[in-house]
Amino acid sequence: MALLHLDDVTVGYRPGSPVLRQFSLSVETGAFAALIGPNGSGKSTLLRVVAGVMAPWSGRVTLDGQELSEYSRRDLARRIAVVPQAAVSDFEFSVEETVGMGRHPHLKRFQGMGEEDRIAVAEALELTATAELARRSIRELSGGERQRVIIARALAQQPQLLLLDEPTNHLDINHQLEILDLLSELHDQTGLTLVCVTHDLNAAAEFGEQLVLIESGRPLAVGDAHQVLTQERVRQAYGVDVWIEQIGGSTRIIPKSRRRLAKETAHRSQM
Repeated sequence: MALLHLDDVTVGYRPGSPVLRQFSLSVETGAFAALIGPNGSGKSTLLRVVAGVMAPWSGRVTLDGQELSEYSRRDLARRIAVVPQAAVSDFEFSVEETVGMGRHPHLKRFQGMGEEDRIAVAEALELTATAELARRSIRELSGGERQRVIIARALAQQPQLLLLDEPTNHLDINHQLEILDLLSELHDQTGLTLVCVTHDLNAAAEFGEQLVLIESGRPLAVGDAHQVLTQERVRQAYGVDVWIEQIGGSTRIIPKSRRRLAKETAHRSQM
């Protein structure tokens, strides 16, 4: 059953200049969907629409069979959690306090956290291996540690849907893998539905069950890595030629250097 469904959604930032054009997509309950595509294709805009931050000019977005516009802000915040691209606090909140902020949609006005909320925070810390950091300031942490805490904050909301906007783009390769492994493990353990924007085609192929290749505001291809990541589609979306290899059972995308190709072509023409 589709948890998330977009039907002919058109939206943009300036009248007459849509970013998404008649965009339709379904994400099944429990799926790990990876949104890929070149800069400006509409990936982050799609995430903003799904999060309820941007209202479609036309078309419908439904979550669990109900239109987003029919949910209150509080109800939507209980159902959808967002991990943004960068989330650095200017305040000296502890890790535990930061994760506790994820409980705000569940609290009544002027109400402090109860036992249920404290349990949710403890579980989120445990799931993300950040319990040992609970008393430390969020500002003292490394980039990888901070990202795990931000994910823990989202988990503390106990959402149906977790949206992630390039969660590894500011991390080194070690911490990128750490975060992606964490997301994969969370997905397997909890059955949470994840929708993740990424520029890393290899990461999308490795961790995404459903890849959505977006080009010029429309889905160019939707499916698994073998279905979506073909030489023709990558060339159409990104304007580059690639090798596609199967290494260790995983799809790997290797860009072809234009300079090298030009040299090889020139060399062959001289033979």
